[in-house]
Amino acid sequence: MTEKEKMTAGMLYDASGEELTEMRKRAHKLSKDYNDTYEDESEKRRLILQCLLPHAGKELYLQSPIQFDYGVFTTFGDRCYANFNFTVLDCAPVTIGDDVFFAPGVTLATPMHPFLAEERNMKRRENGDLYDLEYAKPIIIGNNCWIASNVTICGGVTIGDNTIIGAGSVVTRDIPAGVLAAGNPCRVIREITEQDSVYLKKELFIAP
Repeated sequence: MTEKEKMTAGMLYDASGEELTEMRKRAHKLSKDYNDTYEDESEKRRLILQCLLPHAGKELYLQSPIQFDYGVFTTFGDRCYANFNFTVLDCAPVTIGDDVFFAPGVTLATPMHPFLAEERNMKRRENGDLYDLEYAKPIIIGNNCWIASNVTICGGVTIGDNTIIGAGSVVTRDIPAGVLAAGNPCRVIREITEQDSVYLKKELFIAP
């Protein structure tokens, strides 16, 4: 197997090989190209995202700056939105449903490193080059989710449809559908119900 095949299969792999290095360079360049555009350069942005994110649905909007490790291993549904400083380390597949909102500072991090220092630390090849071994776990985010500011979602996590993750959370385990969850580590606080409708909050409709 190639190192790319090992990586996407969740196996231990060496990220320093030529194929993966070139893929990362490409994604990092495209991320920078996107970040260097202005908001009114819609067509230029669309063409960059087409190259960076070939598996994106309709009407994706990413507020720069963004940063993707590969891009090609991330899938977006339709009508997704991400605010400033959206970071996706997609060493394993990242799958995002329809109508998902990301607030500023969200990180989706699939890479995993060995716990034992001697396995995690850099190693040296016979020619003197350094390398390390790592692995990655996929992230799945369902439809209609809202991921609030400065949330980190770790590899191996699945978040169900219609769920909200509160600001500053670190999500290390699966979160079911239809709930409000928050904290470090993130945990379910309660279900989201019809009683959460904004139309029941009278203060939102009365001018001060």
